[in-house]
Amino acid sequence: MSSSFGSAFRICTWGESHGVGVGVVIDGCPARVPLTREMIQAELDRRRPGQSDIVTPRNEADSVEILSGVLDGLTLGTPIALSVRNKDHRSTAYDEMQHTYRPSHADYCYDAKYGIRAWAGGGRASARETIGRVAAGAVARAVVRTLCPQLEVVAWVQQVHTILCPTPAAEVSAAAVEGNIVRTADAATAGQMAAAIRAARSAGDSLGGIVACTVRNCPVGLGDPVFDKLEATLGHAMLSIPACKGFEIGSGFAAPQFRGSEHNDPFYMDGARVRTRTNNSGGIQGGISNGEDINMRLAFKPTATLMVEQETVNDAHQPATLRGKGRHDACVLPRAVPVVESMVWLVLCDHLLRQRAASL
Repeated sequence: MSSSFGSAFRICTWGESHGVGVGVVIDGCPARVPLTREMIQAELDRRRPGQSDIVTPRNEADSVEILSGVLDGLTLGTPIALSVRNKDHRSTAYDEMQHTYRPSHADYCYDAKYGIRAWAGGGRASARETIGRVAAGAVARAVVRTLCPQLEVVAWVQQVHTILCPTPAAEVSAAAVEGNIVRTADAATAGQMAAAIRAARSAGDSLGGIVACTVRNCPVGLGDPVFDKLEATLGHAMLSIPACKGFEIGSGFAAPQFRGSEHNDPFYMDGARVRTRTNNSGGIQGGISNGEDINMRLAFKPTATLMVEQETVNDAHQPATLRGKGRHDACVLPRAVPVVESMVWLVLCDHLLRQRAASL
């Protein structure tokens, strides 16, 4: 089972949802990067459960402990181990799921592949695994900001079910996103989205949607053709996030609607800098960043565990029905935003370090 990601900046997440704890080991972090526990905790606080009435009420502080790799606020260049204890798991809510598969969850496929699964809380298939990603993302952010202080990554909920946020990517601010519980970029839309999530929860149902993300002030030259193109690595990272079922960059799936003369991004000179007048490429051409904003979108499916009765089978391959129990997000999107940002920081950090090693 693969739990590692990255090349020059490598992470390995560990732990199960209802085990003793979860965390990450980071290898390849340069020495003397300013890093404190508070920097990591701030990002984990954005991801943690129990933040509002539209996310899971599981009450976890998600307090991070730095086990190695940092001394007096600076990285040592050695592996960084980060740990978070699980304290509010209630495994009895999953008793029925020990032998009965949740529709559209990982239960059946894990059993079929490995012959064993951590049934309580979903084990490694739980979104709790993303704690390690977010913690590592905070470290990656510290590295990137040391090398490129102006680089910015902002993600936001662009769509919940059929409700769309109208704010253009260029106008989205981190302050606006963090100013509402949905983490969308428009306050009025946030109210509509929150109401839809509450209604779905009351009905025992769930909702999916879209998280958008933009990278600003990215340096030119990140990405390694042919198989490690920047958008390919971003796609790998994004599609590894639990519940993510689709990814596009730039014009994405709208590209076939254009003629080439409409889709091409004309170059022009802005002082000494080469710029493009449009950005259908999404900031990446030939797999390499061109200095424009990198714009991407991720589609997330509705949460699989529902509080209504569903048709399924059990591990004896007999017909069964299942009604979900326990504490679950009716919509993963508000807590997915910091996960998306973290994975982008990890990709950018990895490519930055690879780029520095590739040329003098």
